[in-house]
Amino acid sequence: MNPLKPHRLSRQDAVPRALHFLRVLRAEWTRFRTRRGLVLAVAASVLVTVSLGLLIAGGVRSTCVTGKGEGPCPAPLLGPDGTAVRDKYYFVHQPLSGNGGITARVSDLTGQMRLPDVVPGVRNVTEGVVPWAKAGLLVRQSLTQGTPYAAVMLTGEHGVRMQYNYTHDVAGGPHNGSQWLRLTRSGDTVTGYESDDGRTWTEVGTVTLTGLPETVEIGLFATSPGVLWERAQAFAQATATFDRITLQGANGSWRRDDVGVTLEPDGRTPHHPGGVVESGGKLIVTGGGDIGPATVEGGVRADLLLTGGAVGLIPVLVAAVTFVTRTLRRGLDRTGPPDEPHPVRLLAARAVVIGAVAFVAGLVASGVVVPVGLAILRANQNPVQPITLGTELRVIVGYAALTAAAAVLALGLAALVRRAVVAVGLAVALVVVPYLLASAGLASWLLTITPAAGFAITQSIPTFAHVDVNMSLLDGYYPLPPWAGLSVTCGYAALTLAAAALSCAPRTLSYRLGSMAAWRHRNSR
Repeated sequence: MNPLKPHRLSRQDAVPRALHFLRVLRAEWTRFRTRRGLVLAVAASVLVTVSLGLLIAGGVRSTCVTGKGEGPCPAPLLGPDGTAVRDKYYFVHQPLSGNGGITARVSDLTGQMRLPDVVPGVRNVTEGVVPWAKAGLLVRQSLTQGTPYAAVMLTGEHGVRMQYNYTHDVAGGPHNGSQWLRLTRSGDTVTGYESDDGRTWTEVGTVTLTGLPETVEIGLFATSPGVLWERAQAFAQATATFDRITLQGANGSWRRDDVGVTLEPDGRTPHHPGGVVESGGKLIVTGGGDIGPATVEGGVRADLLLTGGAVGLIPVLVAAVTFVTRTLRRGLDRTGPPDEPHPVRLLAARAVVIGAVAFVAGLVASGVVVPVGLAILRANQNPVQPITLGTELRVIVGYAALTAAAAVLALGLAALVRRAVVAVGLAVALVVVPYLLASAGLASWLLTITPAAGFAITQSIPTFAHVDVNMSLLDGYYPLPPWAGLSVTCGYAALTLAAAALSCAPRTLSYRLGSMAAWRHRNSR
């Protein structure tokens, strides 16, 4: 063999390297599990996360004041697919048996909304509509809240929409002025139309409401979600003027219902009631509330139980840093015999070990605190935000993945800065502190640019494009979507680990050259 010709790595040579890495991995796992301090730190992480989560669950007591007095809050209203929904509006309607429809023009859409008080104690109510104020045509199975429906509507700032069964939204034209609307029913099929002049019609959408009964309720409605303040939602109402009203298949008298209206504590007075005024062939309908998914009104959310998870991460971060800094001399900085593992291989093995251990710890902690905490909340008669099995699994496994990524990040930082106290401080500052600040309503933007963005994977309240919410952790919403947030944390961990591996290269080269020189010296004798 020509000693100057580079040797190409064959497939047979690659096998021993893979086996060698497995041996290194096994050795690092043995090193971790035989160190009592590291094991205790991981156990402490699980204990802290579970204890704080169950303490929160046991301390929550929700009470509501209704016409019957103060007592436990009612369970959240559920839509056809089990999602927590709001179903409050003013409805002017008639029964429709069989096929038919309704046509009307929304000639005006105004409203009122309460803004922050200029003078303390004096309500500041002004004219205007919120972006998702709604007025239009509605057909539904019955007046029972939560039942299937379909509606075509004019909104405050989102033009014409067709919405159905609370969670579904179809965009029509971007109209904000006077608009003609039409809604037809044929069996289980409901179709919505829009028109600028009442002659040329454009289909907005067609939906199927499975199991729609022979007789349904069809008519005109108006509603408006509250206006969003910085950390609150205040009163808002919408008032719509309907004219050129025609019905097909229904020819009775108008019925009027303030669906979902709540009563004042006296049990008799409606709270922010709606109404209708009939004048010269026009119906002027006023309503407040919403027909759509519920957000914070849906009950206590599951991710609240993992609030203590940020504190629970600290012992894992300490364990990850200690795992590296205590073995730097014998690992990344060693000067021992040349048959010891390559420094980068050592670093990779330690990252795999600490990542796997952290994942299991996070999985155990979240796998206990989420289902047990939810059971405690329900046992204490708290309304709980409905959560699907898929979302619950994403929260549980996602928190475990976040724990693993945070541990690998801490390990990479330790390998870079080579000082345990500094590495722990950096890891806590990057992962834990931004989350705690956001939990207090401060600097939520940090959850977009720091590794703390990964906490978004625990968001348990779904988001919908046709519901405006305060994107604040206080309301259960993160600035990034769940998987995008976790990707940010994983990206930080990968980059930090790569930088640590690159920092090993000069020391590795120096070590290899020294080993080769020593080998040549021994063989020259």
